[in-house]
Amino acid sequence: MRRTAGKLADGREIIYFDDSAEAPPRVAVDSRDLPETQPMSEVRLDPLTREWVAMAAHRQTRTYKPPADLCPLCPSTPGRPTEVPESGYDVVVFENRFPSLAQNVPDVPSTVDGEELFVRAPGRGRCEVVCFTSDHTKSFGELSESRVRTVVDAWADRVAFLSTLPGVEQVFPFENRGEEIGVTLSHPHGQIYAYPFVTPRTERMLSAAEDYYAEHGRPLFGDLLEAELRAGARVVEQSEHWVAFVPAAARWPVEVLLAPRRQVPDIAALSSVERDDFASLYLKVLRRLDALYDRPLPYIAAWHQAPVNTGREEMWLHLQVFSVLRTKDKLKYLAGSESGEAVWINDVTPEQIAERLRATHK
Repeated sequence: MRRTAGKLADGREIIYFDDSAEAPPRVAVDSRDLPETQPMSEVRLDPLTREWVAMAAHRQTRTYKPPADLCPLCPSTPGRPTEVPESGYDVVVFENRFPSLAQNVPDVPSTVDGEELFVRAPGRGRCEVVCFTSDHTKSFGELSESRVRTVVDAWADRVAFLSTLPGVEQVFPFENRGEEIGVTLSHPHGQIYAYPFVTPRTERMLSAAEDYYAEHGRPLFGDLLEAELRAGARVVEQSEHWVAFVPAAARWPVEVLLAPRRQVPDIAALSSVERDDFASLYLKVLRRLDALYDRPLPYIAAWHQAPVNTGREEMWLHLQVFSVLRTKDKLKYLAGSESGEAVWINDVTPEQIAERLRATHK
């Protein structure tokens, strides 16, 4: 892989990750006349749940479902410059033009309305876009293993760098796919959020892992992985270094976890052979997911990693892939119980989900 960094017209960073050193040099200049970005993000703490909420009103003007010939993530062409100045690329990462979190946000008062109950802070972090291919019509599952490997290296590079930024407490790479998920740009891409706090889900996972280790002297996720392998009923795919399974308490009508057999805190800690093995296994899982309803499956792929400054010994890296599609043409809506009380109700058992995925033709 070859890495080339540059700047866009408004000063945002852009980094090309090429599959090999034989790729053309990345020297194109962004010809657009763009004003310097000034995000106005802030975060506020909900006193009832102790959870942070990001406020980013400037995102209302972001690009929304443009036609393919106006896609801002495609390579630039003569007379139509885009977010990517080059005429082609393998994998590219750049700072989001409409970020939820950014390093250059202004300071804000420490409270709302001067009330101590309403804590606020600048939304200081970073949001990046990761384009997996210059081909607008492809999906992640249609990439080659070598391209997926480049994507993994790009994720690892960004996780390592973003973890060093002032105020960043957690780094979250993810992909949203499909209009049903809420995707507004159809080009195959993901994002990376660098949060100034530890997310609620991660806090709960770390608390459970710490309690389990205190009682048993073993990592919770490691015992969970061994139990899934012993049972076998929910295992969808496995390889030398990775296991893909439907969790025993799956919330979503389609949900798969992919985990390395070795405990590592984040993507950057994966070895070269683990990265190779992931590329192969993940493509098999994605092909099964698309074959489930014989249509491209809308999904969210979320990397759960250890925070930057805590839980490095307790967390076990894993990728959660889940979908809101409960049949070929029906969506699962997060209604009263899920949205109001965070109590999930699944209309299908995890064992049924796994059996259906294993029965698909990859």
